[in-house]
Amino acid sequence: MAFYLNCNTHFFFKFSLLFSLLSFSFSQSDVVEAPSPAVDSCNGIFLSYAYSSGTKLKPTNPTHQPYRFESVLTVLNNGDEELKSWKVSVEFQNDEFLVSASNAVLADGTSLPANVGNGTVFAGFPMSDLKTAIETAGDLTQMQVQVKLLGTQFGVAAPDVPLPKNIQLANDGFICPKASMQGKNEMQVCCRKDPKFKANVTIDEEFLPRQSGDLTIMYDVTRTYDSNYWAQVTISNHNPLGRLDNWKLSFDWMRDEFIYTMKGAYPYVVDSSDCIFGTQGQHYRDLDFANVLNCERRPTIIDLPPTKANDTTLGLIPNCCRNGTILPPSMDPSKSSSVFQMQVFKMPPDLNRSELSPPQNWKINGSLNPDYKCGPPVRVSPSQFPDPSGLPSNTTAVASWQVVCNITHPKGASPKCCVSFSSYYNDSVVPCRTCACGCPSNTARTCSTTAPAVLLPPEALLFPFENRTAMAQAWADLKHRTVPNPMPCGDNCGVSINWHVLTDYSRGWSARITIFNWDETAFPDWFAAVQMDEATRGFQKMYSFNGSALELNGVNNTIIMQGLPGLNYIVGETDGANPKKDPRVPGKQQTVVSFTKKNTPGINVAAGDGFPSKVFFNGEECALPSVLPTNNSNREGSTTILSIFLAVFVFIMLHQ
Repeated sequence: MAFYLNCNTHFFFKFSLLFSLLSFSFSQSDVVEAPSPAVDSCNGIFLSYAYSSGTKLKPTNPTHQPYRFESVLTVLNNGDEELKSWKVSVEFQNDEFLVSASNAVLADGTSLPANVGNGTVFAGFPMSDLKTAIETAGDLTQMQVQVKLLGTQFGVAAPDVPLPKNIQLANDGFICPKASMQGKNEMQVCCRKDPKFKANVTIDEEFLPRQSGDLTIMYDVTRTYDSNYWAQVTISNHNPLGRLDNWKLSFDWMRDEFIYTMKGAYPYVVDSSDCIFGTQGQHYRDLDFANVLNCERRPTIIDLPPTKANDTTLGLIPNCCRNGTILPPSMDPSKSSSVFQMQVFKMPPDLNRSELSPPQNWKINGSLNPDYKCGPPVRVSPSQFPDPSGLPSNTTAVASWQVVCNITHPKGASPKCCVSFSSYYNDSVVPCRTCACGCPSNTARTCSTTAPAVLLPPEALLFPFENRTAMAQAWADLKHRTVPNPMPCGDNCGVSINWHVLTDYSRGWSARITIFNWDETAFPDWFAAVQMDEATRGFQKMYSFNGSALELNGVNNTIIMQGLPGLNYIVGETDGANPKKDPRVPGKQQTVVSFTKKNTPGINVAAGDGFPSKVFFNGEECALPSVLPTNNSNREGSTTILSIFLAVFVFIMLHQ
């Protein structure tokens, strides 16, 4: 009996010990995974990408089969300096569609879910800075971040593993070799400081320096309380040719915040229903949500009209209320920024006046303006503002973040304006390219999207594209040219610009510029710019616009122009005198620009030096024709073209 008890006791002890060890092992792995052996040899920033699991998804598609994948991206600071605002580039290569990512956001401001098949850059959130082992006594929770990725990849089935092509640190000042494999499911790399890199910030500085970009957004917390705070948002344009009209700003709240009130701007949608039926309504039971402006996770903010600038409730914010217009500093520095304020309510566990977190995934765009891609908010030194009392002192923000946005050209995106070329030595106009600004989806029976645009008579530029067909065919018959069947599609641009070489003589030459607005939206405070590598040094003056040469990046090849004071307004397209039979009339403005050859010896106007290599309207680069007018020395034709353009000029004056 004693033997039986001893055996059972011994068995129970061994079982309890085994259970304890298993439980301990499970709890440890649930908190922090054991580092890879390769970590020990890395004295820089250690990165790893480990594939965890995956399953086949519906629908079944032998040529493009989707699979679920789960992976973990690890960033560990093994160096001797704190890594601020970490960013890691992951070169996905299997048409990945990312559904979620913990502890990180996409650095280009794209909200998840998103297609990342061409690679992406992750930025840390909410933990953007990684401390060193020295200053934390080896505390991995402050040195390391693990990003758990969940998404869909295509085409890689087991036993193959869908790993990216490469991973590397995207912060400046580091050198990363090609990532190496650790087994079959993991790739690793150790990035070290570049000894040749000269940083403009010292180790002891608490914040990263402000960065430059085409456009910057400052998120300054000016007042803070336990449950809410006031933030001032400043949008500043730094690109000499960049511009925004009717700007729309959007971002993602990451911690269930909501906008209670605003000054200087307004939500595009006023809606508090998400709060009423969400956790915000459960927490703030005594708050009147009828006064809440917006509870969307991704709100869109718009500017106010000038009539609200002095409104005691919505306005009285410097640089607000301009209908969303932000001009380039080269045009008017006083109108190159836009400012608004908002009161933001927080949610548990952030009910502390020092718990401040900016929104992520910023995006800004306008109408007929360049596309911008914005990075993540980066903590910078607190901004300073002039004291509102007028005293010679500054008020410092509680905390400040900077978002840097740069003009980008998305793959496949179409321009929003186009250019046609003509000259005194050729009586045909080279029109805007076919589908220069995109084409309608169904064109099979109406027009060709691939046929080149046909030459036009000058007067055709005054008519909408749908009214040019008969003129184009008649002109082709007159010139003994064939036309494609079907005819090419139109340019589909809201704005077109005609550049006409007007004269060319021994000491100088001139050109005429006509801007057509084919949209119903007017353009106040418009501007245009042309880049001419050979001719800009000879620029003299413009006669109906304000024009000046502009140096960009140390190169003097740009001429910027805008309307004269009081006339800087291009109206939208309107009905003709008799709408039943007359075509619609575009808004238009025109000027002549003169050049001297004194500063440009050897310039050949007819060979191409007299035509711009780039044209911009309101910051948007316009599509150029693929060919130039030919010089056939037809002086009879030049007389004809001058007489026709004189008639065009009279037509424009009569319709102003």
